[in-house]
Amino acid sequence: MCGIVGYAGGAQAAPILLHGLKKLEYRGYDSAGIAVRDASSAHIEVIKAKGRLDRLMDMTGGGQAVCGMSGVGHTRWATHGEPSAENAHPHYSREKRVVIVHNGIIENYQEIRDMLERRGYRFHTQTDTEAAALLLDCAYAGEDGNSPQERAVHAIRTTMLRLQGSYALGILFHDQPDVVYAARRDSPLVVGRCTGEAHGHILASDVPAVLSYTRDVVYLDNMEIARITKDTLDIYSIDAERISKPMMHITWDAQAAEKGGYEHFMIKEIHEQPAAVRDTLSPRIVSRNGAPDTDLTETGLTDEEIRRIQRVLFVGCGSAYHAGLVGVGVTEALARIPCSAELASELRYRNAPVQPGTLCVLISQSGETADSLAALRLCKEKGMKTLAIVNVVGSSIAREADAVLYTHAGPEIAVATTKAYSAQLAALYLLAVHLSSRRAAISPAQKQELLEALTALDGKIKQALGEKTRIQRFANTFAACRDVFFIGRGLDHALCMEGSLKLKEISYIHSEAYAAGELKHGAISLIEDGTLVIGAATQPQVFAKMLSGIAEVKSRGACVLALSAQADDRLAEAADFCIGLPGTHPLFAASVGVVPLQLLAYYIACERGLDVDKPRNLAKSVTVE
Repeated sequence: MCGIVGYAGGAQAAPILLHGLKKLEYRGYDSAGIAVRDASSAHIEVIKAKGRLDRLMDMTGGGQAVCGMSGVGHTRWATHGEPSAENAHPHYSREKRVVIVHNGIIENYQEIRDMLERRGYRFHTQTDTEAAALLLDCAYAGEDGNSPQERAVHAIRTTMLRLQGSYALGILFHDQPDVVYAARRDSPLVVGRCTGEAHGHILASDVPAVLSYTRDVVYLDNMEIARITKDTLDIYSIDAERISKPMMHITWDAQAAEKGGYEHFMIKEIHEQPAAVRDTLSPRIVSRNGAPDTDLTETGLTDEEIRRIQRVLFVGCGSAYHAGLVGVGVTEALARIPCSAELASELRYRNAPVQPGTLCVLISQSGETADSLAALRLCKEKGMKTLAIVNVVGSSIAREADAVLYTHAGPEIAVATTKAYSAQLAALYLLAVHLSSRRAAISPAQKQELLEALTALDGKIKQALGEKTRIQRFANTFAACRDVFFIGRGLDHALCMEGSLKLKEISYIHSEAYAAGELKHGAISLIEDGTLVIGAATQPQVFAKMLSGIAEVKSRGACVLALSAQADDRLAEAADFCIGLPGTHPLFAASVGVVPLQLLAYYIACERGLDVDKPRNLAKSVTVE
C-alpha cells in the first residue's frame, strides 16, 4: 500500500524519484506526487496528479523539467479523503516549510487537527497526513538554539511520540537544502547507498525502488530516524541518539523485477514457480548417511523443543492464510500435532486461551503485513515461540520473530501472489516433515518417500504449466461468467479457497469456495443452468465423495471443470472439462493443483481486458489495518 521514494545526491532527483515510484506501482495506488528541492533558489516544487504515474511523468517531462538534487515522491492508496490531486502526497505546511510523504494511517489525526486549528493552522485537504505535516512544522518551529540537523531530529522525535498509528515518513525542511529525513513506525523503509552517476543515498518503502542504483541497503527498525545527504547516512534512535547499523547486500538484481519478455508480471511469476519452489527446498534437503534429511538449523528449533510442541498455530492474511490451512492439514497428518490456522486480523481481537507449548508460524510474503505483524507481537506477549515464513530478508516480521525460515521466491511484483504462495507451501511442507521426523511420528522410509517427493516437486509444477493452452481456451469460453463456485474436500478445500481468491482478485468475477460436503447445506441453491463449478479431486481418500459432489451440481445444470491426478473414467464422464495433474504425494498436491487455477484466473482477466498486475482497490503489501 502506497510507495515512498526519497533521494539526496549528485544527480537530478526527479527522474530518480519517478523511476523508483514506477518500480513500486505494484503496491497499488490512485494518485502520485513528488517534491523536489532546488538548492539554488531555496524553492521546493511540488507536483501531484490523480491517477496513474504516467500522468505525472507527462507533467514533468519524465522529471527533466524539475530541477533539484534532493526530493521525495509518493504513490497514494486512499484512506482518508477521496483520490484527488489535492489529497495526493506530498503534503506541506505553510510556505512549504515542511514537506512530507507518508505511508500508513495516523489514528489520532482528528485530535491533532483540532489542536493545530486552535493554534491558527489551516488545513486544505481531507487527509490524516496533512495533520502530521503541520504537527511537524509546529514542533520544528518550537526547536531553537541547536543546529538545523539537531532541531530536525528532535522535532521528528517529538512528532513521532505524538502520532498514534502506523507510518513511514519522507521529509524535507525548507532551510536544509539537499537533505532528506525519514522515520518509521510499523511501515517499512529501506535506505541504500547509490554509486555511479546517481552517487548519493536513496530511501524507499520497498527494495525494487532502489535496485537500479544500489544493492547495499539498511533496513530502518521501528521508531528510528534517518538523515541522508549526497555523502552521509545518519540513523538515530527515538531518543535522538546516533546509532550504527550494518549494510545488507540484496542478492537479486533489478532484472529480476522486470517482465523479461512476458506480457504481465503475473504470468512471468507463474512460470517462475518451479524455480521458487526448488530454491526454497533444495538448500534444506541434505544427505545424511546415504538418505535424505531436513536441515532447518536456521530456525533455531532444537530436537528437544520440537518434542515439547503441543500445538502449532498458523497465522496469515489472504493467500498466506490459505497456505496456513494447507500447513494445518499436512502437519496434523504427519507430525500428529493439533494445529489450527487463524486470520491475523481476527486473532488480534480474540481472547483465545494460549496453550503451553504452542509454536506460532507467521506467514507473510512481504514480512510487513500490518495485521500479521501485530499478531506476531501478541503471540510473543503471550509467551509463544514464533517462527516466521517470509520472502523479504530483513523485513519487520523476520526481525521480530524468534526464528525465520526464508522462502526464496525472489521479487514478486504482481499484486496477486503466485510464486510466493508456492514457496510458502514448500516451506510448510518441509517444516511438517522436519517436525514429524524429529518427533519420530514417521518412519525413516516414510521420510525418504516424502523428501523424494519434495525434491521432484518443481518438475511436477513445470509439468502442470504444460496445460496452459487448454486452460486458456477454456478461460476464453467462460470469461463472461458472473458466478463461479470452487469445491473440494480436506486439502482441496484450502486449494479451492486460493483459486477462488485469485479469480476474484484479478477478474472481478464473484466466486466462492466451499467444502464440497457443505454444498447440500445451503449453497447448492445458487447452482443453476450454466453456472461454472470447479472441482478439485486430488485426495484419494475422498475421491469417491468428490464424484458425488460433482454429480450433485451437474444435476442442477452446472458446467464442471475438474482437477485430478487420478485417471478415472467416472470423473471424465461426470465433468465437462478435466485437467490432469502430474502425480505427486497427495499431501503436496496443492502445489500442482494451484497452477491451473492461477492460469485460469489470469487468462479470464486477460480476456476481459483487465489490468492483471494492478487490480483495482488492491495493494501488494497491506501495511495498514
